[in-house]
Amino acid sequence: MLGEDKNAFFVVRKGDIVGVYKNLNDCQPQLGSSLCDPPVSVYKGYAMPKEAEEYMISCGLKNALYSIKAADLTQELFGNLVACPFQQPHFALGEPSSDHMSKRRFQEVLGSQTSDGFGSASMTGDPARKQAKLEHLATQALTTNRTCILEFDGASKGNPGPAGAGAVLRTEDGNLVCRLREGLGITTNNVAEYRAMILGLRYALSKGFTSIRVLGDSKLVCMQVQGLWKVKNQNISKLYEEAKKLKDKFVCFQIDHVLRDLNSDADTQANLAVDLAVGQIQEVDS
Repeated sequence: MLGEDKNAFFVVRKGDIVGVYKNLNDCQPQLGSSLCDPPVSVYKGYAMPKEAEEYMISCGLKNALYSIKAADLTQELFGNLVACPFQQPHFALGEPSSDHMSKRRFQEVLGSQTSDGFGSASMTGDPARKQAKLEHLATQALTTNRTCILEFDGASKGNPGPAGAGAVLRTEDGNLVCRLREGLGITTNNVAEYRAMILGLRYALSKGFTSIRVLGDSKLVCMQVQGLWKVKNQNISKLYEEAKKLKDKFVCFQIDHVLRDLNSDADTQANLAVDLAVGQIQEVDS
């Protein structure tokens, strides 16, 4: 076992990035470096297959740290891996509380309490059965993740005035899934922005996507959903709570603010939606 431990390596899956490390301490940056909030999966191998190392070198990846897209990960690439339970690192004050939710959700998936820092989990009941369940869940997490990109925008002619919500859903590699627009009647621009995001989140969930990256040019919406700005307006507060409930249904959720000129497709849908009846939704797949 000493010889095996000397050649041990750790495979870390967070969202759509897979990192390979020589020791557990090196995993820390990947575990806490993103606003994305997926549960993290850690696996341990005892001798990296030569084919795996040659594959990563061919991709320009070498030395102690590797990273590859999850889509390139095959079950055979790293040989035999075992799930490696851990506790996520503590986060500095001021960071979004969703990181702590991620830690709790991962512990719930494991069905056990982890020890302080990295290391073995404290298992209750039949250890063999618990380990088999853990490995099954870890493997399932690697194979069932579906990722999409949501672009959203709201329009209000008068603020408040006739308003519409627009959303564009794409696959992870940028291919169009559909364009959505909804008539909102008379309302404000901020309400329209929230309604646009909610429209897209609902659709993504209905299509079975489990991970999502949300892009919008409303700084207010992006900062509030990240937990960095407080929600003070009562009307906005209701929409925020609805968006939060939808957000929590995804395994991985990330939202980023983009400039208006990078959000033109969603903007077009929002402006077209202004002419729709209240509550009318149109879906365009091309």
